[in-house]
Amino acid sequence: MSAAIASPFGFLIGLSLGALGGGGAILTVPLLVYGLGLTPAAATTSSLLVVGPVAAWGAINHWRNDRVRLAEGVVFGLAGLGGSLAGSGLSRSVDPNVLLLLFSALMFSAALTTFWRIRKESSVPEQRERASSGAALAVKVVLAGTGVGFVTGFFGVGGGFVVVPTLVLALGFSLQEAVGTSLVVIAINSVTALVPRIGADDVPWIIVAPLLLAALFGTVAGSRVAGRVEPGTLAIIFAALVSILAAYTALRSVAGLM
Repeated sequence: MSAAIASPFGFLIGLSLGALGGGGAILTVPLLVYGLGLTPAAATTSSLLVVGPVAAWGAINHWRNDRVRLAEGVVFGLAGLGGSLAGSGLSRSVDPNVLLLLFSALMFSAALTTFWRIRKESSVPEQRERASSGAALAVKVVLAGTGVGFVTGFFGVGGGFVVVPTLVLALGFSLQEAVGTSLVVIAINSVTALVPRIGADDVPWIIVAPLLLAALFGTVAGSRVAGRVEPGTLAIIFAALVSILAAYTALRSVAGLM
């Protein structure tokens, strides 16, 4: 039954990553905790095992369609190595219910960021903010990369909902370039965050394997959506789903703290 439940949600996770450049792990962690009964620690580790390979596969599909700026993505990802390791270490010292309560706040932020992206996609290209330059640009990349890396390590998420706006606002990427390049960043951060967790948590492969397989198929479909269809409708559905899951996660975690 676990595999049967995991597969359709895995496809949805991959679809989100492929089409929107992020959001997959935002769905993965509450699914694993509340839908499949994993502990928060095991869920964040399992989430990284799914999101990392799926992001890498999605990046390849976007790169084939000239929607990835590889050099910038690698630099951004490497800037987050320290934050990712720090987040992974800190995560284990936090009460699971507090961790989930903080995660619910992160989910609300992801939903708000998604609505921001919908507004950006409806604006004309000339209205897009200009990229920073010189030292200011370098500082923004390092700070943003470190912050995204920390979020990845602490919560077990890719941080694409943070990466995409940063690439657009700080580096002047188009939204399609930002979506594709963010997957490179997510893959790097996920691998880095996973390293200190190896052997620390028992991974339920009977759940993770079908989830990962379905997500790989989903990201291929999502990549095609990103290239052919304006993802506004998909983004609205995603933001609404994340908001509902965030509210549920917050209520459950608060109840657990009482």
